[in-house]
Amino acid sequence: MNQNKTTKYFKYAIGEIILVVIGILIALQINNWNEARKNKTFETEILTQVQANLIKDKLSLQEISSNFQKAIASSNKILESNWTDQDKDSLKYWLGDVIQFDRFQPLTNAYEVLKSKGLDQVQNKELRFLLGTYYDDEAKRTIEGIKDIEETFKTNWIPIMHKEVDDAKFKSFVIPKDIKLFTEESLAKNILRINRDNFDGGKVSIDNTIKTIENIQGIITKELN
Repeated sequence: MNQNKTTKYFKYAIGEIILVVIGILIALQINNWNEARKNKTFETEILTQVQANLIKDKLSLQEISSNFQKAIASSNKILESNWTDQDKDSLKYWLGDVIQFDRFQPLTNAYEVLKSKGLDQVQNKELRFLLGTYYDDEAKRTIEGIKDIEETFKTNWIPIMHKEVDDAKFKSFVIPKDIKLFTEESLAKNILRINRDNFDGGKVSIDNTIKTIENIQGIITKELN
């Protein structure tokens, strides 16, 4: 103190503290940068996988939607009152369009991985919302709508086919023993009407789900680019 070194010592100590603080801040910044880079890499990889899953889901749903549309059109033709000889020949094919069912199971492996890590790994809020809408809501309702057709097939059509059908090939043709089963009022005709409405409701649900998938795909494409 007599040599007036106290001030110099404090300046040196403060300088050391400042250097330590700066070093810590730099280390934290580097760590944050590394974490952000890892998160971005994960987001890119998981969205790429989700996109691949959605492509397959969309193709499956488009095929089912097409089958449902055929079933609706064929049901309407069968339920028309004025039949021609050509209509009678076509009946077996119309019935093949109607007396059938599809199954759908969305590919969820990528979404499940994302949920396990946290949906906040996806930075785009709209995308997070749409992913939840599709996987946790619309896909489930669509599955149920498609299952309703299968249930009708098992519960209502199978007993009739055992008694009233000569030959059949799934999704190709059904040959009834007597066409009066569908030209006149009958249990089969009532089932046909109910089934047509189920196909119609199911198609609406499927088409809405396809639109949601397309919205998600559009946002993912922008995010990946």
